[in-house]
Amino acid sequence: MRIVFMGTPEFAVTSLEALVDAGYNIVGVITAPDKPAGRGRKINESAVKKYALSKGLHIMQPTNLKNPDFLKELSSLEIDLQIVVAFRMLPVEVWSSPKFGTFNLHASLLPDYRGAAPINWAIINGETKTGVSTFYINEDIDTGAVLKQESVAINATETAGDLHDKLMTLGSKLILDTVEMIRMGKDKPVKQEEKKPKLAPKLNKDNCRINWEHPKLQIYNQIRGLCPYPAAWTILENAGEQIELKIYETRILDESHKLKNGTIVKSKKNIKIAVQDGFIDILELKLAGKRKMDVLSLINGYEFKAECKMI
Repeated sequence: MRIVFMGTPEFAVTSLEALVDAGYNIVGVITAPDKPAGRGRKINESAVKKYALSKGLHIMQPTNLKNPDFLKELSSLEIDLQIVVAFRMLPVEVWSSPKFGTFNLHASLLPDYRGAAPINWAIINGETKTGVSTFYINEDIDTGAVLKQESVAINATETAGDLHDKLMTLGSKLILDTVEMIRMGKDKPVKQEEKKPKLAPKLNKDNCRINWEHPKLQIYNQIRGLCPYPAAWTILENAGEQIELKIYETRILDESHKLKNGTIVKSKKNIKIAVQDGFIDILELKLAGKRKMDVLSLINGYEFKAECKMI
């Protein structure tokens, strides 16, 4: 089969690499255009492009997926199948053109966690199981008929970064199984279950901020579900000064108290934050403009005034 692969981040590279290593005929790779990044505004190539270049694959980087020149080039490749992993929404002219259609790999057990951040939201919501799904693309986002699924347990201390890597490997295997199933004519897509699914909306400044009025488990799950990126954040108020900080690692302390939520309790070894049903013990964090540090580095290098708190 003549296959075109679409993807951009590192998550997609593992699947593309698996296809190449298995000997599939990748006639084109579509990825995001290069863009300037960092303080020096150095031109940055996507992880998928870097890998495709190393393998001498034909690369396309359209800014507009409806551009006639791009569509003409795509058509000239005489594609049998398109595979999408962590790319953007496709117009019907693109996803409907291959002989065997276009399928997508999504990092959840569809229909739950449709959307941009399924890995993060599964942990934020305290799920104990998630997985990966392949499905045929249609007009709506993440709603097409499911081809295959594979589930995996979520460890109680696992971060979004940990789960990302686990699903990245699991997803590459599911991609190979799905392609082979389609090649053999054994695909039996199943319509997604009709129910109100849990969603995975795009992460933003608002839904990444910690609310210290929430129960400790909810806060703990939010922090690990946003680690290492984009990271849960809060405001440290210290003697009238307000400093934004990100929190990467914590643990739960089941200790009773009568303190106001957000109150900081500091000792020589730890910093814990009072919440309604115990404490959140901070282990790793980053002050605005500083490097990531462990809690002892903060204790030794920062002066906490009386009545300091998280808001």
